[in-house]
Amino acid sequence: MTVDYATPRTATVSKLGSRIGARVDGVRLGADLDATTVGVIRAALLEHKVIFFRGQDHLTEDGQYEFAQLLGTPTTPHPTVTSKGVKSLAIDSESGRANSWHTDVTFVDRIPKASILRAVHLPPYGGSTTWASTVAAYESLPEPLKLLAENLRAVHTNVYDYAASHNTIRDNPNSTAYRAEFESTYYETEHPVVRVHPETGEKSLLVGHFVKHFVGLSSTESQALFRLFQDRVTRLENTTRWDWQLGDVAIWDNRATQHYAIDDYDDAPRRLTRITLAGDVPVGVDGRRSTVVAGDAEHYSIVEDVTEAA
Repeated sequence: MTVDYATPRTATVSKLGSRIGARVDGVRLGADLDATTVGVIRAALLEHKVIFFRGQDHLTEDGQYEFAQLLGTPTTPHPTVTSKGVKSLAIDSESGRANSWHTDVTFVDRIPKASILRAVHLPPYGGSTTWASTVAAYESLPEPLKLLAENLRAVHTNVYDYAASHNTIRDNPNSTAYRAEFESTYYETEHPVVRVHPETGEKSLLVGHFVKHFVGLSSTESQALFRLFQDRVTRLENTTRWDWQLGDVAIWDNRATQHYAIDDYDDAPRRLTRITLAGDVPVGVDGRRSTVVAGDAEHYSIVEDVTEAA
């Protein structure tokens, strides 16, 4: 189904699945977008969780950053990985492959609200990315499991790095250096397992690979519950998969999704650039905010004032 929002740039939003994903056509991304088109992009992102733009070959790193500023306040590239870019984070296969389900940077309290990813160099085959709706995952839970999740909190840390734990960092000097940099400062944050979206009011499951354990539960109990909730997130009905082309841009609501970069391109290089936008501190169904256990992320990002952003 295609919805024409009749903007001055004739932007059209085409739904890709019933629960997640849409393609936006008729838009040339950049700093000069009019307010109406920016509004269409914001609305599409909130509704569809991840949106895709083809044919943005004109976009440079500076242009990607300037466009990002129309949607929010860009963070620094990463809380610990500072060598992979100044304005954006280089997602480079030479340093590691993020083929595990995760939400970006959940080991800090101020989880980014959105990420903007641009394809720079692609392998001749493979290398697609899959996103999952954590809202659809929560909504598909039986009522007793919803109540259980709403009363749980989980500790997330950066030592549970998806790339290292899943043996996807290659045995080379680049990957070793990346690993050391990723862990150069230790972060640990306690989050509600169900967070309330600050703009839509939707509830979503906040899990993913940075989870260390559930508060008050043993490691065995935590592993069992993690698998239970994580399996809901990654049900195929809750996902959409994007086959990248050069010049493509993807934007996802990091408060309502997880994603997985598929490692099916052998030793070919793959490089994308990512900019994240400052978010708020998650709030659970009971009104409690996430709390910092270790690590100060003030240098990484402001805490977005959602009332001002709206």
